[in-house]
Amino acid sequence: MTYHPIILVDSGILFAYYSANDQHHAAVCSFFETCTSRLLTTPSCMTEVMWLLSSQWQTQNEFLLDVAQEIYECAELLPQDFCRIAELNAQYADLPGDFADLTLVAIAERMDISAIATLDSDFDVYRRYRKQPFARVLRPE
Repeated sequence: MTYHPIILVDSGILFAYYSANDQHHAAVCSFFETCTSRLLTTPSCMTEVMWLLSSQWQTQNEFLLDVAQEIYECAELLPQDFCRIAELNAQYADLPGDFADLTLVAIAERMDISAIATLDSDFDVYRRYRKQPFARVLRPE
């Protein structure tokens, strides 16, 4: 696997990590155990993870404490990111665009990050700077 200094982390990966019953749990755990890159997500992805874990408050707290320990960094969304997200929302209207996903695309462009850990096949369609594909670092079977 190619080393990437920073890897964007989508909410589906985080949910799979914290959900022992998820079909991708083992692969995601293995990925996180060996990953030495900085892991970056967005507030929208964190909100989505909390919602997905809503029936498990103990697991939600485990996730929150990991964020507090900076296992995952949370990238702040800037005003210009919302302009780009609006453009992306129109561009990918046929998917339909998921707000949390689009925040990752905007952050990827602003911070020049190509690597993403995701289970979401939409990231095979999304393009950075309108033409560059993401480097997916985890592809569970």
